Formats: sequence, structure tokens, C-alpha cells
Amino acid sequence: MSLPEEVIMDIIARVPRSYYPTISLVSRRFRSIIASPELYRRRSLLRCTEYCLYALLFNPQTRDYHWYVVHHNRFVLIPSLPPMPVHGSYVAVGSKMYVVGGVYNSGVNSNVLAIDGTSHRMQPISAIPKPMGDIVTGIIDEKIYVIGMGELSNGEWSKGLRVFDTKTQVWEPQMTKLGLDIGQLWSGCVVMEGKIYMRDNEKSFVYDPMDDKWEIDEMLNSRKWECACVVDDILYYFDFLKKRLRAYDTKLKCWGVVKGLEMLLPETSQPTSSWWSYTVSRGEKLAVFFPKQNDETNTKEIWCAEIALERREGREIWGKIEWCDVVIDGNFYFIKCLAVMV
Repeated sequence: MSLPEEVIMDIIARVPRSYYPTISLVSRRFRSIIASPELYRRRSLLRCTEYCLYALLFNPQTRDYHWYVVHHNRFVLIPSLPPMPVHGSYVAVGSKMYVVGGVYNSGVNSNVLAIDGTSHRMQPISAIPKPMGDIVTGIIDEKIYVIGMGELSNGEWSKGLRVFDTKTQVWEPQMTKLGLDIGQLWSGCVVMEGKIYMRDNEKSFVYDPMDDKWEIDEMLNSRKWECACVVDDILYYFDFLKKRLRAYDTKLKCWGVVKGLEMLLPETSQPTSSWWSYTVSRGEKLAVFFPKQNDETNTKEIWCAEIALERREGREIWGKIEWCDVVIDGNFYFIKCLAVMV
């Protein structure tokens, strides 16, 4: 305790963030350092930042949507954050999570909130200029692209796109009408090579913001991908029907299967775990979430497998399971997961 505070901060900045809740229990001084924005600026300068997983879960007993953080491979509730809106769109930009739109008790609105991943404080942001519904969001160069149903400048309601610059905190003035007839974007969207990829019930679409161009990707559309993520410009999703982690290479325009994951298949083979899965990128790795039934306790569980990826000769992709375990038990519904840099 006789060390200068700058030295203590330099030491703590090098410790993985998952230990911070424990370190904060040491003393008031340590708790103050853990809560200091300067600590996270120091982590950034030392290049000690890491991806931290945040999951939005629905509790059917309380009817609330709450954020949880993965702490020592378990979901831990963040009590300081209030319930989130229904049908909102959620996206991570650096150390912040943005909540765009959704349905509150007062009804549908265009509110935008920013949640700081370092302090878990919430801040209102400039709302969408005009209401939009059934939206999905993607991030390119720290700009949030919001795609959904909205009102155009001529009063017409149509599927359109708006852009929010997180650096300037300003919305672009006009909503752009989509160049294709697109249905409900229920699967979300991903970003690869500066383009936004998404799909409705029938087709897969690609939007290039540089050329303001929309097109259909027929090869990508050959798989009904959903709840996907991107690592090194390769799209990944877990095919819960065939029990395969599939990968799509945009350069080669082809689908493949990640090899070496035979140990994961028995964990996901129960009939109760065959109806959903969710993948999220965590830097150079990805995490797969899936449900399981605990026969001993007769309760539902949500499991997570973290997978390291390797590209080999012949363009084969191999995966190695670094850990696989239950992250929460109880009757929860998995809604969204974000990897936040902190």
C-alpha cells in the first residue's frame, strides 16, 4: 500500500479484467482505482484491452430483459443497469454498447442509449430523427448503420437506412431507401470487408456503403444462416440441425465446415438443444451458445463453448475448444451477445 497510485494502476491495468470484481474487494483504494476511467485509458495505452462478453437475457418470471457479463465463465447479472427495451437493436462500438430503438412501457420509440462497458453507466444519445421499426444494426468505421422500416423525406413509409456517427454523435440528415425489396431481417446482420450482410426469410443481401449498392449473394443464400459472427472476414454460424460450425468465405464464394470440433457435438446433441444457437466473435476466437436440459435437476441451462480458430494449408479451417461449460441455469431466454473491448 506504500506504492504510488500510478504504480498500482499500472499493475492492475495488466491484470485480466475478469479479476477486477475480486480486486475491488481488497480495499476502498483498490475499489476507487477499479472504478476510475483513468485505469481503462491506461489499459488502452498498454494494449492490455480484451474482449468481454455481455449477454442480454429474458427472464420469463419477471418479464424483464437484463444484461449479464461473462465472469469466470459464468453469466453474472449487472444490477446497476435497468431492464432493456423489447425488440431493440444492440451493437458494440469499442468499449460501448448502443441500444437503438425498441418497445418500452410507453410504446415504440426511437431512443438511443450508450452503455459504457468500463463503468456500466448509461447515457442517452440523440434519438433517431424519425421513428423506425423492425431494425437491425451494423458497424463500419465507427458508424452505426440502422436498417428497417421508416418514413422517407416525402412521407412515404418504406424499408430504409440511416447512419449514426459515434465520433460526432450526429445522425445523417436523410434516410436512404433500400435498393432491393427486402422482407423482415429476422436473422440480424454481420459486417465483412466493409460491407453489411443480412438475410430475410428467403434471400441473403449485401450492402456496400462506399458505392451505396445493394445486391443478392446467391451462394451465401444457399444456407439459412442466422445468429452469425465474423472472424477475419469469414462468416461463422452453428448449424443446430446438422450440428456443424459452418464458415463462409466471401473471397472464394464458398461454404465450408470447421474441422476438429468432434468433442463439441455430444454436448449439443440433446433434442432439447436443437432449436437455437448463437455465435459471437471474441477477437480471433468465437463463442457458441446453446441450450441444454439438466436431467438431474430437470432445469434448463445455457452453455458456451469458446473456440480458437486456425487457417491451414488448402484453406481448411480448424477449431480447438478451449473451454465448454454451463454459463447460467434457469428458465432464461438468450436474446443477444456482444463482445465489448475493455
